[in-house]
Amino acid sequence: MEDLKRALEITKISRKVHYKILNHYTLEELNYIPSGFKNNLFWNIAHIMVTQQLLVYVQSGLNTVIDETWINLYRKGTSTKRDATKSELDQLKKLLFTTIEATEKAIEEGKFKKYDAYMTSTGFELKKVNDAFEFNNFHEGIHLGYILALKKAIPEK
Repeated sequence: MEDLKRALEITKISRKVHYKILNHYTLEELNYIPSGFKNNLFWNIAHIMVTQQLLVYVQSGLNTVIDETWINLYRKGTSTKRDATKSELDQLKKLLFTTIEATEKAIEEGKFKKYDAYMTSTGFELKKVNDAFEFNNFHEGIHLGYILALKKAIPEK
C-alpha cells in the first residue's frame, strides 16, 4: 500500500504541471494542432487522465470514476476529432485531481486486490497494480514531452 501511495504522490506532481498548462493557454491554443502533429494540448492532457483510469481501474476489475465519453474520446489509439469546449476544459481541470483523490480513497479502502496483466505498447508487461501505478507515471512523462514540443509549435499571441 505504501508503494501505491508513493507512486500516487508522483502522479499528483504530474497533474499539477498539466493543470498549469491548461490554465496558461487559451481554449483556442489548447485545441490547436500544429503541422506534423495529430493531437493537441487538450487531447494529451485528457489522454493521461483517461489512461490512468484504464491502467489502474479497468485492469483491476473496477469501474472507472470518469464517464465513458471521456474514455471513448481520449483512450489509446484515438486522436483529436473535434475542438474541446469550455465546459470540457472546466471538467478536465477538475478530473485531473478528482480521479487521483478517488484513487487515493480506493487504496485506503483496499480495493486494488487483483490485476489483469496488460502488455503496454512499449513492450512492458504490467503484472500487478503497483506496476500500473509506476508505468502510469512514466506514461504521463512521455506525454509531458509531447506537450512541451506542442507548446513550441503554437503560434505566438
